[in-house]
Amino acid sequence: MGTREDLLEAAKQCLADRGYARTTVRDIVAASGTNLAAINYHFGTRDKLLQQAMLEASAAAVTQILDSLPADDPADPTARLEAFWRNLLDSFAQNPPLWRANAQCLTQALHSPELRAELAAAQQQARRGLADSFGDGDDTVGAVLQTMIGGLLLQWLIDPVNTPTPTDLTAGARALLA
Repeated sequence: MGTREDLLEAAKQCLADRGYARTTVRDIVAASGTNLAAINYHFGTRDKLLQQAMLEASAAAVTQILDSLPADDPADPTARLEAFWRNLLDSFAQNPPLWRANAQCLTQALHSPELRAELAAAQQQARRGLADSFGDGDDTVGAVLQTMIGGLLLQWLIDPVNTPTPTDLTAGARALLA
């Protein structure tokens, strides 16, 4: 990796570990093994570096969501949904820094129109993929799943032990429709 990539990886790790507000340029430099001038050279400012790191973290999160879609297509839609939740929760557990950084992206988007627009586009991509997989292209299905994913992520970040299981989530969705 080059200096630019090292800075981005360090910024993502700092976002996950320290959060946006508490991440300093010194933290990023220490984590990347680079120097302060490299941030200015490659990104101009700390905020631009962190914004780029958040955009990349968000794109990686969307990829993880879409990768969580079951590869096999069980005939039973309940089994398919439960497999999706299981894969997604496994992704949370396997890559917590990605998901913590993604949560930071969501809160920072409130303060940055550019970041908000990029995240909205990423969310739309995820929603479309979910709609295609679960709702035969019905955007409302993708919207509901996208909303549930956001809530599930926040619950998992706060209290992973008591986060609903894939079976709980699927049973709850079925109960709502009954």
